Amino acid sequence: ALYHDYLRYATPGGTARIPLSSPKVIGIANSRGERAYQEDFHSFATLSLDPQELRLTVSKQLGIDWDPESVGHPFSRQAVFVGIYDGHGGSTVSQYLRQELHGLLESANKSQIPEMYAYVKEFGGYFKRFSGGLLSPWIDPSSESAGEMDLHARATLAFFEVDRNLEAEAAAKVCGSTASVAILHSLDAPSTPFFSAQKIALTVVHVGDTRVLLCSTHGGLARAMTENHRAEGRVESTRLRRMMGTGVITDSFGDARWMGALENTRSLGDLKWKPWGVTAEPEVKTKLIEGRDWAFMVLVSDGVSSVVSDQEIVDLARGATSPRHATKRILSFAEEMGSSDNMTAIVLPFSGWGQISGYDRTKKLREYRSSQMSSYI
Repeated sequence: ALYHDYLRYATPGGTARIPLSSPKVIGIANSRGERAYQEDFHSFATLSLDPQELRLTVSKQLGIDWDPESVGHPFSRQAVFVGIYDGHGGSTVSQYLRQELHGLLESANKSQIPEMYAYVKEFGGYFKRFSGGLLSPWIDPSSESAGEMDLHARATLAFFEVDRNLEAEAAAKVCGSTASVAILHSLDAPSTPFFSAQKIALTVVHVGDTRVLLCSTHGGLARAMTENHRAEGRVESTRLRRMMGTGVITDSFGDARWMGALENTRSLGDLKWKPWGVTAEPEVKTKLIEGRDWAFMVLVSDGVSSVVSDQEIVDLARGATSPRHATKRILSFAEEMGSSDNMTAIVLPFSGWGQISGYDRTKKLREYRSSQMSSYI
């Protein structure tokens, strides 16, 4: 593996290194809540990726001609990976993701795709009609016109690889995990760290109901980069109805569950349910982050988002003294709002950190909610 736990950047005197574990670089807080054991996990690393693949991704997705030669080696290969994983039915899959997903994503190779496609088709059921999605150009090994993968295809291949590797784990039949991954690739020349970069290609790879949010410097507005993959959601209800007919059952609490069992209709693991439409195929999006327009990014598990709205989450973070302080504020409020689930919050600052205009939009609402909760104690 080439990945490591620090970020390189150019200085007048040479190359400097910043540890990703610094609370000023990536803020992280987690809590087990009232659960007997932890099912939430996270990971971060700096990946070494093919610069031409990164160039192809920003050209296709953003219409930007980024020249790797302008930043030189090793900066042209550098991309920061941050992932959040929320397990269900046990921690087998979420712990596997913490340990392995960044390495799988870094080492993915298009030569694996024909065999991977054959493996996925073996699930049958839903996958009888699966045509390969983002991997389809490379399914035929004799095709010479497919060209190189981009980051979207690489991430999709890595997510399917997780399921194939988990086949040997009996627990993975009925145990699964969400995954929301952010990959940050600085487009600046000379190269700069993501927290001071003027332009970043942000690629989000997502299955499940963990969330990735951006906070704008213009008024502090929250922007969601992920949609919850649940049976009642717009994207998922369309996909499952088209491919599987109906299978949504509402439980005694009024929650919609796919096949009467699962809240999430896309996940890693849950191998028993793959023939019924539960897929590891991620939604992948790439967005240009111009530093002056965005203050920070937040990743949260549903232990937070089930009781705290997107706008409340970014408002809690906006006044913090550091990314770590921001995550503690988010978790503290979620606990106050009664969340007893595992909770994780991760905050990454952009160059607009501390420069948000306008007012805290949810301050009065949060104060009211706090007063209501305290009246029940």
